[in-house]
This record gives sequence, structure tokens and C-alpha cells, in this order.
Amino acid sequence: MARSEDLKALALECLDEMKAEETIAIDLAGKTSLADTMIIASGRSQRHVGSIADKVIQEMKSRGFGNARVEGMPACDWVLIDAGDVLVHIFRPEVRGFYNLEKMWGADRPVGLAVG
Repeated sequence: MARSEDLKALALECLDEMKAEETIAIDLAGKTSLADTMIIASGRSQRHVGSIADKVIQEMKSRGFGNARVEGMPACDWVLIDAGDVLVHIFRPEVRGFYNLEKMWGADRPVGLAVG
């Protein structure tokens, strides 16, 4: 569990450093075997989404968490980083609103932040 918490902390640190928006972490422990935590964040543009994802992937690798599976990098509308215990979704705002993963997993969107 410590490794999972360290991975979550690293991902959240990278997202904050790269100025990701509306970041939330959803505790999945006991709800699914997919992962312990799902993190959802937004980037302002495709380039921003790609830059955020690159940072998270490189930091995970350099800090010994291995190579995460990554999907969505060429388009950068929605990038999924699957690091095993932690899933990181990085969206453009319009795409995030369309899929609305927070609602699907029973989490509230951040309060007080404008969407879009």
C-alpha cells in the first residue's frame, strides 16, 4: 500500500507542478480491482495535456516506478497513464466533460472551479 500512496503522491505532485486544472483523486480501493486510485485532471490544450503526461511518465520512470502503459498520446485529447495501482486520466476540458468519469465513479467535481 505504501508504494501505491507514493505513486499517487508523485502523480499529484507532477500534475500540480505542470499546472493541471481541476485535479481530483478518487479512492477505488474496495470498489474495483482496476487500481487503488484514479486521478483525473485537465490540461488547457492538446499540447498542455501532452506535456503534463510526459512529465508524469518521466518522473514515474526516473523514480523507479517502471514503465506505465500509456494510451492517447498522439492526439492528446485524453491521455491515460496506467501505472498499476494508480490510473491517471488527463483530459482537454471538453473531452473531460463529455466522458464525465467523476460521475461514473461517484466522485464530485472540484467545487468552485469553472468548467471549460
